[in-house]
Order: sequence, then C-alpha cells, then structure tokens
Amino acid sequence: MRNKITQIISAILLLAFILSACSAIAPAPTETPTVTPSPTATVTPIPTATSTPTATPIPAPERATYTLNTTIDYDAHTVTVDQTIVYPNHTGGQLNALVLAVEPNLWAGGFTLSGISLDGTPITTYSLDGQRLNIALSSFFQPEHVMTINLQYSLVLPFAEQADPADSRPRIYGYTKRQMNLTNWYPFVVPFINGDWVLHEPWYYGEHLVYDAADYEVNLKFADPATAPIVAASGVPEPQADFTRYTITSARAFALAASRDFQVSTTQVGDVSLSSYYFPLSNAAGDAALKASAEALQLYGQKYGPYPHKTLAIVMGDFNDGMEYSAFFYLARDFYGGLYDGTPANYLTFVAVHETSHQWWFEQVANDQAQQPWLDESLATYSERLYYETLHPDLVSWWWIYRIDYYKPQGFVDTPIYDGQGFRPYTNAAYFEGAHFLEDLRVRIGDEAFFAFIQDYLAQGKGKIVNSDDFFRILKTHTSTDYSDLVRQYFQNIYQ
Repeated sequence: MRNKITQIISAILLLAFILSACSAIAPAPTETPTVTPSPTATVTPIPTATSTPTATPIPAPERATYTLNTTIDYDAHTVTVDQTIVYPNHTGGQLNALVLAVEPNLWAGGFTLSGISLDGTPITTYSLDGQRLNIALSSFFQPEHVMTINLQYSLVLPFAEQADPADSRPRIYGYTKRQMNLTNWYPFVVPFINGDWVLHEPWYYGEHLVYDAADYEVNLKFADPATAPIVAASGVPEPQADFTRYTITSARAFALAASRDFQVSTTQVGDVSLSSYYFPLSNAAGDAALKASAEALQLYGQKYGPYPHKTLAIVMGDFNDGMEYSAFFYLARDFYGGLYDGTPANYLTFVAVHETSHQWWFEQVANDQAQQPWLDESLATYSERLYYETLHPDLVSWWWIYRIDYYKPQGFVDTPIYDGQGFRPYTNAAYFEGAHFLEDLRVRIGDEAFFAFIQDYLAQGKGKIVNSDDFFRILKTHTSTDYSDLVRQYFQNIYQ
C-alpha cells in the first residue's frame, strides 16, 4: 500500500512540474500595444488598500465649525461665499440626511447655490425649497463621526427699507441707503432634537430659528478695498494682508453690519472690548448705549455668570427694530433720536440692557424661539429690572409702569409665536407677563434661592438648547417653597 501511495504522489509532482514549465515558456501576445509617451505628465502611484495603514478616526469636535471666505461688493449689494462646515454628528443616532437653513433664499433671486460637496465629493442629491436645504446622504452618517460640507454661493441683498412680506416688523437683512446688514446670511445645519430637524416657518413677529452653538471663522474682504466701509461684527477682528479675519467660539449666529457713515465709540469691561456704532448726529445716544451696555455686561456677569466672548458690538440699525446675535445686537434708530432724552429713563437704555442680557439668554442658554420664546425673552425683560434696581433704584417704579404695565399685559407666558394673536398680545404675554412671573417667583422663594437657581440654570444650559421642562426641573432643586399657584396663573401648560 505504501508503495502505491508513493507512486501516486510522484505522478502528481511530475504533472505539476510539466504545467509550470508550460506556463514559463508561453508565447508573448501577437499584438503589441502602441504607447504614446507624455513627458510632461507625472504619475503618482496609488497604494492598494492592503498596503495602506488603518486610518485613525478624527475625534468629533465638541461643536460644528463654520469657515466663511467672504467677498462683499458694497455698492452692488452682493456677497460671494466659499463656506466650509465641519459637522460632528452628536445626535446620538445615524443620519441619512442633513437639513440646513438658508434664509436668503426666502427672497426671490437672493441666493444662488453654485456647488455642494461632502467630504470633498461634489453632490447633486439635494433640494432647496424656500429656507430649507435637504441633503440626502448616500450612506448612513454614524454617531460621533465628522462630515465636511463645502458650499459655494452668492447673495443679492434685498433693499431693507420696506416691510418684509413674512414679517410685520421692518426687515433687517439686506441694505439701506447707508447700511448693509448680514443676519442669518449663511446656510447652517439646524438642530436635530428628538428625532427631528428643527426648522420652523417664519412668522409675522418673533424669531423662528433655533441654533446649535458653533465656532466661526469669517475671512472678509471687499471688492474695492479703497472704499471699504466700517464693519461691526460678531467676533474678534484680526487684520490680514488683504482681508480681516473674525473668530468667535461657541456662538449661535454670526452677524455683521457695514456702513461708510458709522462713527464708533469704545470702552473696556475687564478683557471685553465693547464698541458702539452709530450714525452722525447720534453721538450722545451712541455713547449712552455703550455706557448702559457696559454697565449691564458687568452686572449680569456678577448676577448670572461670566460673559463668554472678548467683544460686544452695539449697532444703530437703520430701521426701527432691535435684535440680538452672538456678541452683537441692533438698537432701533428711533431710540437714538426723538425717544432719547439724555437720561436712563428711556427706550435706548432699557432695550440696550435687554439686548445685552440676550448674551446669556439666547447666546449661552438657547431655546426654541418659536415654540417657547418666553425662556429667553422673559429673562431678558426681567434683566432690565435688575439693571434699574442696581444702578438706578429710583427708576424701578417708573420702569414697571412705563415699560410693562402701560400695555396692561395678559395672556399665558409660554405662548408660541404662532399663537400670539398679534405682535402686541404676544409680547405682552411672553415678555411682560414673563417679567411679572419672575418677579412673583423671586418674591416667593427669596433672593438667595432665586439667584442660585438662575446661576445653576446658566451652568446646566450653557452651550445647549433647553426647554420649559428644564427650567422648572432645575428650579425645583433650589427651593422647597410651593409656587404651583404661580405656574397655574401664568402658564397654559403645567410644568412639574
């Protein structure tokens, strides 16, 4: 048997030898391909997958990063942008799409998108309908992974000295005869909360957008540097060779205003540089707005917690509206004119300190401004009261009468903007009844518990988007006093 096996093995080896020999002497192909040399081309070998080391995943950053390389043609009222968003998926689940808000697209011909790429690959799988940009993803975007979104687009700014068809207030975004205002001017990824992208429809009053915190770098230059206007912007300016770089971290919304007519006053509070931008003949009011804002910044830093940024811009808007953004806010032009009497008992002062407080209640602790606007607006309004009781105690009664009770406020504090029944009923409820609720709550539980709660609310909500349940959950940990009757009196929903 052993000899039989040996013979079989020998036969197999002999056959393998013959086959290998045939392969070695196989004839060359009968056709030789023609090769045209290209002396200028350089070919870089691409390593095969098996020879490439396993890549180390980039840790997801704490926040998204927005880089906007921006060129403004001030006289043509146009803007061109090359924008990059480094977006970490902190939603806790895998995503098959991204949703961005594109507010300039609400104006016909106002936004032209020339390209989108994801992680360096151009895509066409997107739709832009009104303010909503939907980007479909070819594969699931996993939690704690990072995606890079690049967009190229141009803006044609609307003339802003007319009412916005979707808003009963004057328009801010756009240009006037002496000012350009870029607010909500770039696409941004909207928050993803409880399985939904949060992008509400615009309304006739109030704010509808909700913002995650993000880091911003805006590299700004003008088409004609020789006639460039003065710029007020969110963030720290750093002049470069032919542009200015603005940076700000953990911010909700980057805004800028530009005008060749701006005059500027500045002051310092600790390491924070405050600048007031105003038009000629408004010097006294511009300085007063700066003074009140600086006082409020210092006060709220003591009452609530530190101001997070290194700059704050106070801007006279060439329209009659006030609005907060990150390290930046507008005050209405009428506040600088006939409504300003040279004393702190006027709209210029209490709206300046109101908008300053939004750097805590909106900027640091964000909320759904459409569905639960009271969370920032009632606190900002009550912050005015804290300013007057601290710096002008003789004017507290005046403030309650003139600012709040003159309008005979009523309604539920937690009224969404869509249920407000008009601008005045909405502000009466969310702003003014909200201030009354906070006053009654403070009296009920005492100053020690009240301010301990406010500081804890800031600490727990900083960098986040909170809701009414969070407010009352944190409040409950700071007092054993029963305030349930106040909740029933002021709110349509009962929060535990």
